Amino acid sequence: MSIQAFSDYLLLEKKYSEHTVLAYTRDIENFQKFLVQQQYTNDVSKVNYFEIRQWIIALVDQNITNRSINRKISSLNSYFKFLLKTEEIKLNPLKQHKALKVGKKVQLPFSEKELLTVLESTIKVVDFETARNHFIIELFYATGIRRIELVKLKISDIDRSNGLIKVLGKRNKERYIPLIESLRISYNRYIEYRNNLPVVIDDEMLFLTKDGLKIYEKLVYRIINKYFSEASTKSKCSPHVLRHSFATHLLNQGADLNTVKELLGHASLASTQVYTHSSITDLKKVHSNSHPRNQK
Repeated sequence: MSIQAFSDYLLLEKKYSEHTVLAYTRDIENFQKFLVQQQYTNDVSKVNYFEIRQWIIALVDQNITNRSINRKISSLNSYFKFLLKTEEIKLNPLKQHKALKVGKKVQLPFSEKELLTVLESTIKVVDFETARNHFIIELFYATGIRRIELVKLKISDIDRSNGLIKVLGKRNKERYIPLIESLRISYNRYIEYRNNLPVVIDDEMLFLTKDGLKIYEKLVYRIINKYFSEASTKSKCSPHVLRHSFATHLLNQGADLNTVKELLGHASLASTQVYTHSSITDLKKVHSNSHPRNQK
C-alpha cells in the first residue's frame, strides 16, 4: 500500500488539513529512508518493532526531543492502523508501544499589558500592510482562532449585520465567534486599504499579501513574531501564544471553561484545560476572598 493512498485517506476521508497530512507523510517517508539506509527493507508495511526501536534510538542520538519523537511515532501508528483497516497487515507492530516520557510543557501567555502595547503603540497603521497586521493581531486576540483558520478566512465569513465570524476548524467543523467592537473598527480600516489595492487576485479571501494574493502561514508567523519580539521578553512569540493568551485572559476574567472550549473549537474539555494553569493564581485569589470559611 502506497503512502499516497494513506495521504488521500487522511485528506479525503478523515478531512485532515493539508498541513497535517504533509506532516504525517513526511514522518513516514523519513522512517522509510531510515529503513533503506539500515538495509532493513524499503517497505514500511513489513517492518517489526525492533526496527522501529532502532529508529527511535537513532532519533534520540540526534538530540530530537521526546515530544517530537512521540509525534513521529504517532504518524507511523496512524499509518499502521490504516494498513489494518485496508487489510494490508494483520498486526500493528506498535500495538504494545509506550510513548516516551515528556516533561509538562508550560506555555506562558502574553500579558494584557504586552497585548495593549502592541495594539496601541507598536503598530502604527499607515498603509495596507500595517492595517492588515493590526487586524490580524486583533483577530487572534479577540477570537483565539488557529493560524490555519485565519489564513482560510473568506470575506463572506465576516457577518457584520449579526456580529459574527464563521470559522472553519479542524475536520471542517464550523463555529461562530462574536465580532467585538474593537475588531469591527480594525476590520473596517483594513477593508478600506484592501479595497484600494491596485491588484486583487484571490478576491474571496479575507487576508491578502500586498500583491493581492492569499496570505500564507509563514508570513502570519513572521508578522506576530516581529511585533511581539519588540514588546515582549518571551522567547517564543507566535500565533499560538496569542491563542493561549485569548483563552487564559478569558478564564482569568471568570469565563466558563465550556464556553472557552467552544470558542477555541476544541473537541474535548481536556484540550482546553491546558490553558488553566496560568489562571491558578487568580483562582486562589478568588477562592481566598470568596469562601465562607475564609471570611473574617
